[in-house]
Amino acid sequence: MDVPGVVLEARARAARAGFRLSSDDEVGQLLAALAGEVPEGGRVLELGTGVGVGLAWMVSALVAAGRDDVEIVSVESDPAVAALVVAVDWPPFVRLVEGDVLDVLEDLGTFDLVFADAQGGKWEGLDRTIAVLRPGGVLVVDDMRPLSSWSDGQRSKKEMVRRTLLRHPDLDAIELDLGTGVIMSTRH
Repeated sequence: MDVPGVVLEARARAARAGFRLSSDDEVGQLLAALAGEVPEGGRVLELGTGVGVGLAWMVSALVAAGRDDVEIVSVESDPAVAALVVAVDWPPFVRLVEGDVLDVLEDLGTFDLVFADAQGGKWEGLDRTIAVLRPGGVLVVDDMRPLSSWSDGQRSKKEMVRRTLLRHPDLDAIELDLGTGVIMSTRH
């Protein structure tokens, strides 16, 4: 798959800013495929915008399909990082929110696709993230493959996320050996 221009621009923005936590291509391609299948009038939520690489993958899929009927809401807690993304000329269907995920999540509504890529909403408040997922909606959580550099605390939190998603009574979940390790869940 060719990497869309908007993704290349986001990668360049990450390099200039020294931002090293962007979504990798495999996860980005998954997000693009899922965003393209969001129902008409649907909503997508990204928790942890970063410099906008994951967001760019989703936007590129919707733009390529000629869709402007889907709203993407992306939340970033770091004001300096959020400023980099706000400066980009995103399509009108993108709404950027600066703030702590756990402070704003309940006011955002419900979603057909949620990409939880921040500590808030993944390590903390995962139950609240699951609660905003509509029936039939998909939740994507990445960075689930353990790394040797992780602290015991990080390992413990990641394992808690893994157990919660794989055992949650309202979710059908699968682990994917994709990118940094993904758990994808669908809400009943």
